[in-house]
Amino acid sequence: MRPLSRRTLLQGALGAASLALPSLGRAAARKQLRILQWNHFVPGYDRWFDAWAKDWGDQHDTEVVVDHVGVPALNSTAAAEVSARKGHDLFMFLRPRPVYENDVIDHREIVEECQRRYGKPLDVAVRSTRNPRTGKFHGFCDSLVPDPINYRSDLWTEPAQLDDWDRLRAGGKAIKERTGLPVGLGLSAEDDSAIALRALLLSFGGGEQDESGASSIRSKQTVEAVKSMTALYRETMTPAVLAWDPSSNNRAMLAGQSSLVMNAISITRAAENDHLPIGARIALARPPRGPVRRVGLPHATSVYVVWKFAENVEGAKAFLVDLVGHFREAFQASESYNFPAFPGRVPDLATLLRNDPKATPPDKYAVLADALEWMTNLGAPGHANAAVDDAYGTWVLNTMFARAATGAVTAEEAVDEADRKQRQIWEKWKARGLL
Repeated sequence: MRPLSRRTLLQGALGAASLALPSLGRAAARKQLRILQWNHFVPGYDRWFDAWAKDWGDQHDTEVVVDHVGVPALNSTAAAEVSARKGHDLFMFLRPRPVYENDVIDHREIVEECQRRYGKPLDVAVRSTRNPRTGKFHGFCDSLVPDPINYRSDLWTEPAQLDDWDRLRAGGKAIKERTGLPVGLGLSAEDDSAIALRALLLSFGGGEQDESGASSIRSKQTVEAVKSMTALYRETMTPAVLAWDPSSNNRAMLAGQSSLVMNAISITRAAENDHLPIGARIALARPPRGPVRRVGLPHATSVYVVWKFAENVEGAKAFLVDLVGHFREAFQASESYNFPAFPGRVPDLATLLRNDPKATPPDKYAVLADALEWMTNLGAPGHANAAVDDAYGTWVLNTMFARAATGAVTAEEAVDEADRKQRQIWEKWKARGLL
């Protein structure tokens, strides 16, 4: 067998093996590529992805097996595969997982090949997957999902009320007093709460870490953000948000039990696809502005990793490069849910958002046209790293906000508690050489 060049591998020419060994026959050289990813909230995306993956495999003498699991199973499945040193070749997460940096390949080659073919990736995608200390790409980001406000346009009749956190609180209080319907922002140990709370924190100028990657949760900006959420909880919400799961805000909005939530467009798409009457009354808005800036985190950051113990590393690399090449199809199959990490792949994104075939009105999604400008990465203003990943998974930030909101401790005490927990986490990962 002649050696395969890097370029050949990245083009997915896995069939070259069968050409080099004709006596063994085509079937003998057929490889397998195993992929695991979530059950997408827009079912049409999974149908497109599975069909496209099969076609890709047919073109490259590869049997592509795609396994889908629910969101709660992603992290436990990954942990089991790493422990067994066996599993899928490609594993997709919904957020950066740099705690696995030592268990995955360096994905730099994939990033550089995609940049060569398709143009530069978004800075938020690079900051989500590259460790500035080691220089390693611990994952590959193909897409990001905006996390806007989903609100009842028949209740929030003045969109300016949604522009900043103070006016949102005042408007939410008035609506609750008039209708009994609360604002729905989670304060529990789950992902949707974690994303919304980080957006609030960053908009106040706070952050889990500074730009250099040092823990920085203990600050007056964090205290002010905690006080703002405490007031928002007490004036506009109910205790139910303390026990929410990742789909609670979806259910509350679609059932007409909340005036506002922060979530991806899975809510509006579900209303449209299921022909729910409430769908026409659910509108979208950018994340609220804080005293410092308007900012939001992705509702999901699609990050693929190739395990070091994967059996088909080169096939996994080639698959990702080609997936990005077909991202305009992916964007449309996701019904505008998955935004491109390589924006050049969907140059008409704003036009597509302004003319949605299912939306009422047709330009409902146009507000997301600048989402790639206000989204930032987990761990901002620094990079995503193992310490941020660890703190996220142990719900340090969620607990900080919830304890203050319920009056268990003061805002200052809640921040001090979070600071102590974070310092331990950051020291642990420094000792392991990943910070």
